Amino acid sequence: MKRLTIDAVKTGLFEVAGERLDNLTKPKGSLGRLEEFAQRLVAISEQSIPPLFSKKAIFTFAGDHGVAGEGVSLYPKEVTEQMVYNFLQGGAGINVLSRHAGIDVVVIDIGVDCDFPEQEGLLIKKAVRGTRNMRKGPAMTRDEAEACIDTGIGIALDYAEKGYALFGTGDMGIANTTPSSAIASVLTGVPVAKVTGKGTGITDEALLHKIRVIEDAVACNKPDLKDPIDVLSKVGGAEIGGIAGLILGAASRRIPIVIDGFISTAGAMIAYSIEPAVKDYMFAAHNSVEVGHGIMLEKMGMRPILDLGLRLGEGTGAALAMFIVEAGLKIYREMATFSEANVSKELS
Repeated sequence: MKRLTIDAVKTGLFEVAGERLDNLTKPKGSLGRLEEFAQRLVAISEQSIPPLFSKKAIFTFAGDHGVAGEGVSLYPKEVTEQMVYNFLQGGAGINVLSRHAGIDVVVIDIGVDCDFPEQEGLLIKKAVRGTRNMRKGPAMTRDEAEACIDTGIGIALDYAEKGYALFGTGDMGIANTTPSSAIASVLTGVPVAKVTGKGTGITDEALLHKIRVIEDAVACNKPDLKDPIDVLSKVGGAEIGGIAGLILGAASRRIPIVIDGFISTAGAMIAYSIEPAVKDYMFAAHNSVEVGHGIMLEKMGMRPILDLGLRLGEGTGAALAMFIVEAGLKIYREMATFSEANVSKELS
């Protein structure tokens, strides 16, 4: 795996940003979490007045999963390929919300079990042709898992060079809530049944089967919770590894990254377990209805920005939250101070 330098942000910069925020024409703290986002962006950028985000992108990683053959999803695995084409044609939820927020969508084939023709908007970075059935053995080899992470790192570094200054994560992969639940259980220590939800909307009976499949996979593979790459290789997925790498790469370039939902947060857990300092660069977009999502966020000490009952993935929650994070920066940059506006401050 590529070696990176990732430094924790300097806490003193929060105070620098706080002084400016307290001098804007408003009561102290009255813009709530928007002020928190501004402070974090000052600390990340190490600039007292960070520039606006001229270029923003959501990276939607796509991969297939062998465990789909266990009947853990409502949809057949072919839907992964079909949805990639939908992304490229601009017809998916992530396309609509990204257009609304002025965000580019980059789709990455990191592990789909088909061959896509080269086309605009698609990065073909196939590390595997779908994972193996983790109920019967490791989903990937360790080399394949590291290749997925390295792919994400490489994309982050490439887009940093292209001038993109705010990243978001996204995913597509039928059955990928199953490996995400396995990762959540292993890395948080919470039993599988308490971190596993209905994904695409399976029945109660199917949920019990899904839990058994994950329990069997964990028992079969015995992933080492102290070795996040071992966890990724044994019970993870290609897109989860790509997301983890993207986060690591973004943090190494001091680029803020907005984490989407359950699957993206499983990737964030892998990245955080590799290098805890990445937490300083991550913003949790939302709290999805998947029961394991909030448990992983709590484990990392992350507070979601939105709670809208979302469970689509793709990066849809990230697109909405990126709009809000950027709003915090604009408030910080563009709102007048008391002296500039000739407005009296509060009585001392």
